Amino acid sequence: MNIRFPEDYADCGLLPFNRAALDNDFILETPSHDPGGPGCWLLLQGIQLLVIAGDKESLPFGPLPAMLGDIKDALYIGRWRGQPCRLLAVSRKREIPTDLQAINILGQQPGLSLALLSLAGLGNAVLHWEKTSRCCDNCGAKMLRLRNEWGKKCVTCSAQHYPRIHPCIIVLVRRGRELLLVRKPEWPAERFGLVAGFVEFSENLEQTVERELFEETGIRVDNICYQGSQSWPFPSQLMAGFSADYRDGEIRLQTDELTEGGWFSIDNLPQLPPKRSIARWLIDKTVKDLQP
Repeated sequence: MNIRFPEDYADCGLLPFNRAALDNDFILETPSHDPGGPGCWLLLQGIQLLVIAGDKESLPFGPLPAMLGDIKDALYIGRWRGQPCRLLAVSRKREIPTDLQAINILGQQPGLSLALLSLAGLGNAVLHWEKTSRCCDNCGAKMLRLRNEWGKKCVTCSAQHYPRIHPCIIVLVRRGRELLLVRKPEWPAERFGLVAGFVEFSENLEQTVERELFEETGIRVDNICYQGSQSWPFPSQLMAGFSADYRDGEIRLQTDELTEGGWFSIDNLPQLPPKRSIARWLIDKTVKDLQP
């Protein structure tokens, strides 16, 4: 079975990687709730999810193949369709068994349900937290889990730390029936998207929109309007989506960030981001709103 993304999302809260995409299939629990016994495996090798060969909707179940890693490194994260679910990072150097296949969860059309795709994204964020929370930020000592929480506590200075979610903005700028689209060098060839960036000290979200647009493109805007948000667990962002109207300025690209950028008519748009992203949701929503 090869599942395609929906052609339209009524609300950005329904986008993949947001919790709503998981509500009917997954219950998030902390590692201290591990019931023991057999369960399914959320196996991530980088941004590739390992599923049963020939069945993209089936996670491996039962004993962990020894060639994939050590079971002691696995982490219980909750219940997937009623079964205990344990997460494990698989080394990129390990060979994948023939009864499994690797699916790129950031592919244009990975062929996974929104629920399984979102579970893989959640797993990626958890693995990032596990990797970055081994030692205390204050003193460098070992950290231990807090029971029934995702937080950890330092064994030496007793400082408590919790998963860090990084707020970002992403903005669609309109100029009549034209959209401001840009391209980063690491994106697939000919794909354009939207200006985005991290919130800095003392900024509110609207101020981040103004700064990022001016820094990256030389454009100034009016009518900044919040549209919605998306969890982006690559590795731990929260994308706040905005629209804005062009006010003034000529495009002057920040070349260490962007390779191309310009105004595109809604009747002649270039290759766009996948429909799994809030960038595409903002573009599609705006195009629909601008249609006569």
